[in-house]
Amino acid sequence: MLLEGKKGLVLNVLNKNSIAWAIADAANLQGATVGIGAQNERLLEGMLKLIEGRERFDPFTIDFSEQEQFDLLAQQVAEKYGKIDFIVHSVGFAPKDAMTGRFIETKLEDFQTAMNISAYSLCRLCQALEPLLNEDASIITLTYLGSTRALKNYNVMGICKAALESTVRYLALDLGDRGIRVNTLSPGPVNTVAGRGVSGLTEMIKMVQDRAPLKRPYGKEEVATSAVYLLSDLSKGVTGQIIFIDCGYTIVGM
Repeated sequence: MLLEGKKGLVLNVLNKNSIAWAIADAANLQGATVGIGAQNERLLEGMLKLIEGRERFDPFTIDFSEQEQFDLLAQQVAEKYGKIDFIVHSVGFAPKDAMTGRFIETKLEDFQTAMNISAYSLCRLCQALEPLLNEDASIITLTYLGSTRALKNYNVMGICKAALESTVRYLALDLGDRGIRVNTLSPGPVNTVAGRGVSGLTEMIKMVQDRAPLKRPYGKEEVATSAVYLLSDLSKGVTGQIIFIDCGYTIVGM
C-alpha cells in the first residue's frame, strides 16, 4: 500500500485500455483516492462504468482545449478533496493532418492546437492546482522518444513532446522549494487509442520488442508500476527526470 492515505488526480482517461486508466487503477490498488478525469460527458459515461463498485474513485471532467475549465476543475477538486498529493497529466492531441505527410507543411493553427493541448496544458494545470498541492506532492506526465528523434508520422507531436519535457524541468525548478517533484514517463510505442493515431504502430511495437535488450513485451501495466514509484515516497529524491519504459530500446545504437 505505497500510496495509502494519498489523494490525487489522473487526467484524462479514455477507456479501459488507456495508460491513464492503468495508472489510476494501480494507484487505487496501492491505497490512493483517485479522481479520474474525462474530456466530456460522453466519455464520462464510459469512465463511470470502469469505477462502478470500486472504492476511492471520483469522477471529474476537463477539456484541455478550454482554458476556463482549468479553474473550474480546481474549484471542484478543492471542494471534494481540499488538498491533493499527486497529479498525472496524460494528455496529447494533434489534428490528423498534422500527423501525416511532411512536417514542413504543418499549418500554424494545427501547430498551435497541438502545442496548447499537449504541452502548455501541463503548465496551465499546475497554475490552477498549485494552491491545492501538499508539500512533497508528485506530478507526472507522459512523453515519447519522438521528442528527441525524428520519427515518420509523428511530426508535430514530436515537437510538442520536446516542449513538454522542457516544461517538466522548469516546473521542477519552480516547485522544488516545496518538495514537489515533477517527472515524466516515456513508454515505447503501446497499443492504445492514442497510440493508434500514429500510422504504422504495430510495426513500431514489433521493432522495439525485437531490438530491445529485454526480449519481452511491455505495455501499460509496466508504465503503471513505474508511475506508482514516482507517486510514492520512494521517489522523494527524483525530480525533473525522464524514465523510459521500453525494455531498454533507447540504449541500443543499431
